[in-house]
Amino acid sequence: MLNHIDSPQALRQLTIDQLPQLSKELRQFIITILSTKEGHLGASLGVIELTIALHYVFNTPDDKLIWDVGHQAYGHKILTGRKDIFHTNRQKGGLSGFPKISESNYDTFGVGHSSTSISAALGMAIAANLQDKKEQQHIAVIGDASIASGMAFEGLNHAGVTDANLLVILNDNAIGIDPSVGALKKYLTNVKKGTAREENIFEALNFDYHGPVDGHDLPTLIKTLKKLQKIKGPKFLHVITTKGKGLALAEKHQVTYHAPGKFDAATGERHSKDTTQLPPKYQDVFGHTIVELASANKKIIGITPAMPTGSSLKYMIEAFPDRAFDVGIAEQHAVTLSAGMATQGMVVFCNIYSTFLQRAYDQIIHDVALQNLPVIFCLDRAGLVGQDGPTHHGSFDLAYLNCIPNMIIYAPKDEIDLRNIMYTAQLGLPHPIAIRYPRGRGVTINWKQPFQKITIGKGHCIQKGKHIAILSIGTVIHNALRATEDKSYTISIYDIGFLKPIDTELLDAIFNTYNVIITIEDGTIKGGLGSVITDYAFAKAYKGIITPLGVPDEFITHGTTEELQEEIGISPKEIANTIETYL
Repeated sequence: MLNHIDSPQALRQLTIDQLPQLSKELRQFIITILSTKEGHLGASLGVIELTIALHYVFNTPDDKLIWDVGHQAYGHKILTGRKDIFHTNRQKGGLSGFPKISESNYDTFGVGHSSTSISAALGMAIAANLQDKKEQQHIAVIGDASIASGMAFEGLNHAGVTDANLLVILNDNAIGIDPSVGALKKYLTNVKKGTAREENIFEALNFDYHGPVDGHDLPTLIKTLKKLQKIKGPKFLHVITTKGKGLALAEKHQVTYHAPGKFDAATGERHSKDTTQLPPKYQDVFGHTIVELASANKKIIGITPAMPTGSSLKYMIEAFPDRAFDVGIAEQHAVTLSAGMATQGMVVFCNIYSTFLQRAYDQIIHDVALQNLPVIFCLDRAGLVGQDGPTHHGSFDLAYLNCIPNMIIYAPKDEIDLRNIMYTAQLGLPHPIAIRYPRGRGVTINWKQPFQKITIGKGHCIQKGKHIAILSIGTVIHNALRATEDKSYTISIYDIGFLKPIDTELLDAIFNTYNVIITIEDGTIKGGLGSVITDYAFAKAYKGIITPLGVPDEFITHGTTEELQEEIGISPKEIANTIETYL
């Protein structure tokens, strides 16, 4: 049946009795493709029936459907004309892993970060009223983890005092990437059990509340949506779903099967990999090191906004549950909570993905840096993250932190440096510090070395050569080392380490020695290392050539990290080509 559905218009030709078979086929199609291509599995499996019902009842794309975050939108993409190219999902040049306006007119709003759907849908609904499109429908589908975020409440608060034709659908499966946390989760659990004693929170916000309803019961979903279609003003539908629905292992292990990698389509068993002889993931170096440090330093606190597994703070949560906190999807709160604890002498490691720290920029400035509080920011997934694409690349942190007074900014070149800077920071620093490191594995098998204190603001020469100097920051230095190995020439390679304060004494020596300088970073050249070096060179009247390599002034698409590094010129091959133009 799925082979004959290339649009919602074709979907609407089916009878309601035919839809359960379509849902079965759609679920199996996603499982089959993702078993070999990888992607976000559990979230999309959980909303198959809801996706079919929404496109069956509403006149999409004229009616506007907005998916929060977008992890769950694979079924939506397949039903809206992208089935035949779905196998290109998240691959370079292929479909985006998230809804994207430029990809389809059914993708009404580009997403990737959480909790934006209600505000976006409300904006569309208010605009429709102003344009006299009174019958147009606007539907925001948001998860129970995302609706606990501050921005979602801001949208609900505004919507409740409008006459906007807005339907908010709460996809309640009790999990985001990790299990949902907080008081709202407890409230929703009580609503599902029928034991909530308080006034309905959504009715209190002036929404017409309906539910909870079974999100896998297609006839009930369709009947309910058709009823809501006729009700004016802000409406709220509470839908109960199971993440990973239809694949037993995905239902049982929901955290693992959020994005499980490659697996057997028939059984769900993940393809095992022998990782015993591989270097560790940077997130695990952080996770195990903070436990080691916290065992000796009772003032150490760990905080993450909804990423205990992705950041590996889960190890500290298990070891010291009274000193490690998952605060939910609430980056602003996480930063200011850290600041509050720091005022009381606690040593706070605030672990946030680089791309998500963007959501708390004012808190970094106003609540941390302005008050010069020594919060330790550990920025996971810095640089290009690969197939999640531009919504998730950590390309901007060096630049957006560099302009903030009092900030120390450090990018370790390897796992040992990451351990040592964490050790150094918890000894006590006079300023806040941001430590940024990439997604994926490092380079050092034997990484658990004794701690050594790092001198703040000092860079180092890693390889000595002639005529040309490479100045690198962070783990991308290994691309430079690979670019120069087994060559007939030798050039110098410097690990700058600290973007701020930068080692001007070392820079002065470099300027006096080399005629050609190449800077390399896996962040934006503007505002990052390239800008800092060229600005300082101008001030020093440096007469040589400076070539900055890094992320250009554009949004980088999705693809493997290696493909994207090749594209922007920081792969070993492209670095070697740049070097050889100056020999």
